[in-house]
Amino acid sequence: MPLVGILGGTFDPIHYAHLRLAQEIVDNLRLTQVKFVLAARPPHRDNPQTSTRHRAEMVRLAIADNPLFALDTRELDRSGPSYSFDTLTSLRAEHGAETPLCLIVGADAFLGLPTWHRWREMFGLAHVVVAHRPGFTLDDSSPAMPAELREEWRQRYCADAQIIKTSPHGSILTQETTALDISASAIRELVSRGGNPRYLLPEAVLTYILEHQLYAKDRHES
Repeated sequence: MPLVGILGGTFDPIHYAHLRLAQEIVDNLRLTQVKFVLAARPPHRDNPQTSTRHRAEMVRLAIADNPLFALDTRELDRSGPSYSFDTLTSLRAEHGAETPLCLIVGADAFLGLPTWHRWREMFGLAHVVVAHRPGFTLDDSSPAMPAELREEWRQRYCADAQIIKTSPHGSILTQETTALDISASAIRELVSRGGNPRYLLPEAVLTYILEHQLYAKDRHES
């Protein structure tokens, strides 16, 4: 049975921290695929400064040599905010009731889960896999965990990753992943100042950024 991971983001631009996180989750959970879901209008942050066309092409270039990675553009075809609940509902309909789906989020995003649209219902659509840096402790005693999320944690947390092979949704898992201190905003700022972001992101993505003058000051959309 396929085991599908879902990693959402604006990917403006995609970089090695995104890619390494996805690879480690694939390896640790033995996923058969990770879908990079490109957000059109993220509800919890400002809209991306780069067009969906450019962001989608950068993702395609970044994942082209990995057969386990796929670009998913379904959020670009919907109007309104890019809610994860709507995306998971669409993926569940596409993959059927029995395929395990794993929504991959960072620890900070997970702690903010109660602010997400129809967040409790998402557990009826997918497992939630929380990726965190080495040495970070996340449990129901974490002071930053909201009370309503703590309630879900106590019911759903599972230390055995094998749960995703026997159930299509409903559990919370944690996965320690390599901490790479790379951010898209820092890359954009570096490029805007004329700096060189080489080795922070794939060479093909860097070439695309330079060819289209993305993030450069006073650029015009091309």
